[in-house]
Amino acid sequence: MKNSVFAPRLFKDLRHYNKEKFMADLMSGLIVGIVALPLAIAFGIASGVSPSQGILTAIIGGFLVSALGGSRVQIGGPTGAFIVIIYGIVSNPQLGLSGLMIATMLAGVFLILLGLFRLGTIIKFIPYPIVVGFTSGIALTIFTTQVKDLLGLAIPGKMPGDFLAKWVLYFEHIGTIDWLTAGIGVLSILIIALTPKVSKKIPGSLLAIILMTVGVYFINAYADGMHITTIGDSFGEIKAVIPPLTVPDISWEGVKSLLPTAMVIAVLGAIESLLSATVADGVCGDHHNSNQELIGQGVANICTPLFGGIPCTGAIARTMTNINNGGRTPVAGIIHAVVLLLIFLLLMPLAAYIPMACLAGVLVVVSYNMSGWRTFLQLMKNPKSDITVLIITFLLTVIFDLTIAIEVGLLIACLLFMKRMAETTQIKVIADEIDPNEETDAEVHEEHLIIPEGVEVYEINGPYFFGIANKFEDLMTSFNRHPKVRIIRMRRVPFIDSTGIHNLQNLCEMSHREGTHIVLSGVQPKVHEVLEHAGFYHLLGKDHICPNINVALERASAILKRKLA
Repeated sequence: MKNSVFAPRLFKDLRHYNKEKFMADLMSGLIVGIVALPLAIAFGIASGVSPSQGILTAIIGGFLVSALGGSRVQIGGPTGAFIVIIYGIVSNPQLGLSGLMIATMLAGVFLILLGLFRLGTIIKFIPYPIVVGFTSGIALTIFTTQVKDLLGLAIPGKMPGDFLAKWVLYFEHIGTIDWLTAGIGVLSILIIALTPKVSKKIPGSLLAIILMTVGVYFINAYADGMHITTIGDSFGEIKAVIPPLTVPDISWEGVKSLLPTAMVIAVLGAIESLLSATVADGVCGDHHNSNQELIGQGVANICTPLFGGIPCTGAIARTMTNINNGGRTPVAGIIHAVVLLLIFLLLMPLAAYIPMACLAGVLVVVSYNMSGWRTFLQLMKNPKSDITVLIITFLLTVIFDLTIAIEVGLLIACLLFMKRMAETTQIKVIADEIDPNEETDAEVHEEHLIIPEGVEVYEINGPYFFGIANKFEDLMTSFNRHPKVRIIRMRRVPFIDSTGIHNLQNLCEMSHREGTHIVLSGVQPKVHEVLEHAGFYHLLGKDHICPNINVALERASAILKRKLA
């Protein structure tokens, strides 16, 4: 099972399952299901879809992530990270819900492919400043979308999708604040923030929704001239009906237009789910299977849109709630999905009475927790290259969209990394003699190693890749010398890419035409293997690729003697 391509953690844990584990999973599943309810409703509404779609995502996605994923305790469902990108798709008249369905399913396919090709660990190579930049940007964007409902602003028509346009509109209508609605929103935030100080068992968001819903019900029913907007006012009657399976009309043109968006959903989902699983591992002392986790996430994102759901991924807050309440196997996540299903079927119509200001309060707290502002400020003390990537990713996420932010952020991070690598790779010329006491690839002798006349020694310290290859070639040209033997020390070259190989081949061929022999010294095993496959044995001769500087100097001396003979 360890090396199997498809190995859900559930299958392994059920082998040694018992009553004691079931009771622990049952209690945890019940609590997590209750905690997930208000979040699923809030994320659905904030994403521009109905509350039902948010809950159905938590039910179907949560079940499949637990049943097919690679973590013992991961809880899947809709998360705040997707709000911005989902809203952008749904509000686009050319895409709408059908476009969201196709993009989510494509993202699911990408996630499965990442898992099948065992590329789960690659996600971890995305630079941390990019992750913090777009996470903080998403948090600010989520907060921005909730200002109208939080303050009860009377803004006619549809809200613009642009970040700056929203704030311009808010300031223009700041005088229309409904202070009663704003009070409900602020009170909701206070309840959510203060509940953990009283009891960590009671979910603050659920308590806020229950109290505010009851209070607003009586205000709307019995207070003359007062009315606070509820979910029912915005979405009408909420029916507890699971929609029939619907397959979207997929065209090649539609797929091509949605590919960038689908890739962003996949990358975002992979980052969040694997980050959540990694955090969970540290708490419960386990080790998740990242590739299987991506496969589980992929299946979930293919299936949830068929029933009207939105993108889902691993949720850190719900996963930690699961761990803290005793959940230790994927059964807890399955129970959480069943609990949500029962609530959906039995109590869903009551959701129409939930005040929109309260849900806005829930999302304001979510955006605050998601912002990671302390981490953001800490990264501002890092090198300028990291700060540049952080700020650009953040601003692009807020002002434009997540697709551009991730693409540009990754591009800038790669360019800055290559620049830094090129700066760390040094090339130097060693003249006259070599001190063996300072050389890691030299056999220790009492006397210094003398470089014979007619021999030049060059040393490359660092990766020999396209960022440095031309630098080495320019150095050779600048000297304009034609020694009989040129030794190139590569003991500190950890890898060489195709540009480096091409550059080295050109140097060898040019030196051969000038009557100069090239001897390579201290070539590391991995680099040696690459050079062998590239035909350097044929180009130079096997005896011209030496294990250390001693052998290289001996070889150079032999070449000089042969030339003099």
